[in-house]
Amino acid sequence: MIFKPHTTVATIVEENGKLLFIEEQVRGERVINQPSGHIEANETLQDAALRETLEETGCQVTLKRLVGIYQWHDRVSDKAFLRFTFSASLDNHDPDATLDQGIERIRWLTLEAFHAQSLPLRSPVITRSLEDYHAGPGVDLNLLHWVKP
Repeated sequence: MIFKPHTTVATIVEENGKLLFIEEQVRGERVINQPSGHIEANETLQDAALRETLEETGCQVTLKRLVGIYQWHDRVSDKAFLRFTFSASLDNHDPDATLDQGIERIRWLTLEAFHAQSLPLRSPVITRSLEDYHAGPGVDLNLLHWVKP
């Protein structure tokens, strides 16, 4: 049997010392997450990250670096994920944008406020990617290549 993890992207957006998060409903529970989602057919990882961030937050961003690549198995859903997390800078925010279904609201939190908030995390990858983001500069985006047939 071939192992086929769900390929997802996420962004870490920092503005004025605060990080961008979303509150969303997952399996009937409100959780906190980074803007994230699945890549679509014929879409680059970078384009997926830009699209998902816009759809979930109303924020247009510019990707800066690849923070890390994370493999994770969600025991509740029994699904495996391969997540590419990017750092990004904020270009524009439309507070009136219609957000993806299930998104309750966006939140800008300091790292301290993130750790102090009481909502469960969508996945442990969030904390690990924030640690990696604060630990170093990440990897240049030129590492990622779209090879078309």
